[in-house]
Amino acid sequence: MKKLLSLLFLMLLLVSATKLASPEPLIKPSIEGTWELASHCNYDNNEIIDTLPTADGYRQIKMYYNGKVMWTRYVPTDSVEWFGYGSYKTTDSSLTESLEYMSASMRKIADTLSVFSFELQIDGENYRQISLDADGNRTFSENYRRLK
Repeated sequence: MKKLLSLLFLMLLLVSATKLASPEPLIKPSIEGTWELASHCNYDNNEIIDTLPTADGYRQIKMYYNGKVMWTRYVPTDSVEWFGYGSYKTTDSSLTESLEYMSASMRKIADTLSVFSFELQIDGENYRQISLDADGNRTFSENYRRLK
């Protein structure tokens, strides 16, 4: 009986000494969903030098789902249409959008470029797509917040 009580006490001691915590989730943030542009950042020497919020009434929305992207921009002071549609790919640190279809105004700006590559920073409810120059230096970013 003493052995049984000693064994039971030892098991109780070992169980109480273990840490009862669930492991950290291994789910990485996903860009899938609907996002609204919140601000822009300008960079110098890869550091943010200023952050500019969107103007009153200005809205830019991006939707990512199942490998497809669609975006639209509304500028209250501009009657020009701005939109695009295509596919996208992400890695842990990059976003590439390949536009297949876009408004005439966007096509004029994009000229022959229809693939846009960015550095990607995402934390779940916010993401930043950062434009890089030819040397890989950060120049400009669009900062989005997830719409629910």
